[in-house]
Amino acid sequence: MLLPTPFGEFDLRAFESETGFIYLALVKGRIAEGHSVLTRVHSECLTGDALGSLRCDCGVQLRMGLRAIAAEGRGVVIYVTGHEGRGIGLLNKLRAYVLQDEGADTVEANHKLGFLADVRDYQDAARVLTLLGVRSVRLITNNPQKRRGLEAADLAVEAILPLPVAGHARNRRYLEAKRRRLGHLEASASLPEPPRADVADVTELLGTVGDHGWRPHVIVKFAQTLDGRIATSTGDSKWISGERERTISHALRAACDALLVGVGTVLTDDPQLTVRLVPGSSPLRVVLDSRLRIPTGARVLEGDATTVVLTTSLAPDERRHTLLARGVAVRQVDEGPGGVDLASGLRVLRGMGIRSLLVEGGSRVITSMLGADVVDRVIVGIAPAILGSGREAVGDLGSIRVADALRVGNRSVHVAGDDLIVAGDVLPVAARRTATG
Repeated sequence: MLLPTPFGEFDLRAFESETGFIYLALVKGRIAEGHSVLTRVHSECLTGDALGSLRCDCGVQLRMGLRAIAAEGRGVVIYVTGHEGRGIGLLNKLRAYVLQDEGADTVEANHKLGFLADVRDYQDAARVLTLLGVRSVRLITNNPQKRRGLEAADLAVEAILPLPVAGHARNRRYLEAKRRRLGHLEASASLPEPPRADVADVTELLGTVGDHGWRPHVIVKFAQTLDGRIATSTGDSKWISGERERTISHALRAACDALLVGVGTVLTDDPQLTVRLVPGSSPLRVVLDSRLRIPTGARVLEGDATTVVLTTSLAPDERRHTLLARGVAVRQVDEGPGGVDLASGLRVLRGMGIRSLLVEGGSRVITSMLGADVVDRVIVGIAPAILGSGREAVGDLGSIRVADALRVGNRSVHVAGDDLIVAGDVLPVAARRTATG
């Protein structure tokens, strides 16, 4: 049967194995009697594939596999049921999640439940490929066990194409355990079509995501010129930073639960605020808009990513209804001196389950957050350009003396193409006093 997908049409075929599990084959192009067939053998993951869980990278890998095969115009995805939780089943996988929350890594959790780290078998997947007429494959995977499993069933694997996936703050420990304990590969080989294979590891840039109880962990990110401008005096900001720095910015988006901007940024730049330059999940998009001035045609309201607007009692009811009718979440918070009260807004976001929040602008929002002492880390891209007059990322913070300045610790500097990226933790007040003597 024909299966239309966002990645094009696939010929869908179903196979029932002797174990009773159903294997789905999504076929693109002519693969019968085929050699060097681009192939993804994907183990079922309900939480990742269907529910978009950020605890793993399964859903992103499935979409990448389908996209790569659609781009090549020939290949197959074998969707393997019965492989949930590396073969231990959905209920036991959820039990393993509980153990991971208590400190065990993904391998230790399986062992504590009485299972091997990985109990999957690939014999039936190889049989399905053989029945489809596939003679040899180029396998899209980070897992060397899949190669061994297919080869043990006499199916030739010509090459391994690792999957470059941008990690999330919530699955960094899981991905590291798979590499360290299970031998999973670092993504290095190129797939036939973007997303890019040179995904940046933003672990060091992101730092340690802390638990602050009432609010999310807040990371402020912006790009500026050598003389501290984020735009010209007329507002032009495309493109201050180079492609590599922008790619890293998208990887940071993929690493966080939510991405926040003020309505001024929406009105000026009309950003989409999704993850596009790297493979990864787009975060929740948050807009601070005390009077609901956001245009109904704004790109931040479009696409698959979810958007929530934090507003106040000043917003007209008809605007609320219009946004709600479009599936945009509208949350009323307290009013502050400059619009949305930041503390109230951050409390609401934490109540929604947001633990890591990336703030990308604009200048007024960045300044307000730094002034309210709710920023935990700053990441600044510095482009080798000098504008002279222009717009600054940070406005007046009330610092009369240099000793009053915000201080940054745990610093690191990285080269990103032609740009530099400086990252560091914003020190709490007591630590700043100590640092300045």
